[in-house]
This record gives sequence, structure tokens and C-alpha cells, in this order.
Amino acid sequence: MAATPAATPPPGYPATDRTVPTRSRERAAYDREVVHALLDEGYVCHLGFIRDGAPVVLPTLYARYGERLYVHGSTGSRPLRGAAPGLPVCLTVTHVDGLVLARSAFHHSINYRSVVVHGVAHQVTDAQERALALDAIVEQAVPGRAADSRRANARELAATAVIRLDLKEVSAKVRAGGPNDEPEDVTLPYWTGVVPVARTYGTPIPADDLDPAIALPAYLPPAGPRGAV
Repeated sequence: MAATPAATPPPGYPATDRTVPTRSRERAAYDREVVHALLDEGYVCHLGFIRDGAPVVLPTLYARYGERLYVHGSTGSRPLRGAAPGLPVCLTVTHVDGLVLARSAFHHSINYRSVVVHGVAHQVTDAQERALALDAIVEQAVPGRAADSRRANARELAATAVIRLDLKEVSAKVRAGGPNDEPEDVTLPYWTGVVPVARTYGTPIPADDLDPAIALPAYLPPAGPRGAV
């Protein structure tokens, strides 16, 4: 989901100690268009934070709305409840595009595109913003679905937590291309190259109690790859 902010932000996010990688710095990117495109392509993130002095990482749904990320959770989650005053987090999104098979085990790799966001997340309590965020999260996963489903009622909203994370300290990192073998390994008798990886959709399976008169919505993706490279 994308919304045009009232003020036009600078084209790139500032590099910080936390967003500059220690290895392969040439793969890092801070351009907003690159970051936004990578975030918009996904809908599952991993949210990291500290709970009782130990690290915790949770997979969950998210959506981008302008320069904000909205993250879905349960009100039964103690860490998300604790986000009301502010919860320091690290959020990551990763797309795997290929398995890179080198002649040596050491140089095996993957082609990937990733985003890392650092910041302080806050619980969304405003009713209007919560409704916007929940619609955005549904739309991020299945564009067109929010308007084609019943919105959450009061009981469901009471069980749902939404946190907001502003995009301020952000970086992308991309690895593309083939293996990087050592020159002395080029003559070794092993297959080498890239095995492409793409996300695909299967044919939608209707629920057992679906009215046969209800047709498959046009917004559902057909079977096949999405975001293939």
C-alpha cells in the first residue's frame, strides 16, 4: 500500500551506524523508491525486539502506507501491548530470488533483496488509523480484498493489535548475479550456476460452505508466479 505524504521526503534514507552493513557494503541501497518497491512486493515481515532481556523474532503481516509500516498482532501479545509507550524494534523483509551454486562450498550463496528497518514502534489506538491500517494490511496481501470482506467488529478489534513503525532508519541490500568462484576452481568438474526461485500461487480452493453462485473474484491472482525474476 502506498500513500503520497503531504511533504515530499528526500530521495534517500540517511545511512547510519545500524544501516551500513559490515560486509558487502556495495550491495546496500538507501533510495526510497528501491526500499518502497521491496516492501510493497511482500506482506510477511520478521519483527525483532527484546523481551525479558532476551531477543525475540516474530513473523507477522505488515503493510506500507507512505512512510509508515503497520504491523499486525494480537492484543494477547505482551510485547505488542508494551508498544504503547514505544518498543525498540528491528523489522526485516526478504525476497529470495535464486540459489547460487558455486564450485566450492564456501562460495555458495543466494540472490536476494532485503530491507531492514530500525526504530521505535508505537501501538495504534486511534480508531480511524486502526481501520486504515487493518485495511492496508489486507490489501498488502491480496489487493482488492479489503472492500470485498466484512470489516472487523468491536469484539474482533478488541483482540487485534496494530503497531506503527516510521520509515526513518532504513536500508536495502541486494545480491544478484552468478557464483564468485576462485580462479583456481574454474576447472573443477562441478556444475555451477543459479537456480531461480519465485513465489507462485496455486489455483484458489473454495471453502466447503461457499455458495456455488459466488464467482471467483477478479482480483485473486491466477495460478503461477508472482514477482518472478
